[in-house]
Amino acid sequence: MNADSRRKKIIKTVTEHGAPLSASSLAKALNVSRQIIVGDIALLRTQGYEIIATARGYVIPKFKDSSHYLGKALCRHAPENTIYELYTIVDSGASVINVIVDHELYGEITGSLNISNRDDVDAFIEKVKASEAKLLSELTMGIHLHTIACRDKIHFEQVHKSLKARGFTQ
Repeated sequence: MNADSRRKKIIKTVTEHGAPLSASSLAKALNVSRQIIVGDIALLRTQGYEIIATARGYVIPKFKDSSHYLGKALCRHAPENTIYELYTIVDSGASVINVIVDHELYGEITGSLNISNRDDVDAFIEKVKASEAKLLSELTMGIHLHTIACRDKIHFEQVHKSLKARGFTQ
């Protein structure tokens, strides 16, 4: 398989799979090295494909069409409450697109999450624990924004109300 065919296969596979796919799993499926996949993803991004690297693998965002309302919620909590914050959002039927912090040195830092259900939350939390990595919110004393995909603005307001009731936002 030549490079162009492989890249087309990557786009097709990531799009159709729905769940995040790791570079290693794509490499195995396409019989190339992980580094080849990483390079292919970088080239595809330069060609205009929006491919996001999450903690669980590569995804193509599903929330670009006008059928979803994207709202931002300003949150603050201790790291150990992250799981409960994320559960609150997904249990409300919404998806967490990303986390954004305003870092004193680097400015705005965005981390893609694409979390839509409790399994996604659990996988993210397990990855954090296994890697011993710090959450972006820990860089800003717990203050962070989430972009949240909802059915419409009323749904977003309901999600925000749930977050506020649990003390995650004001």
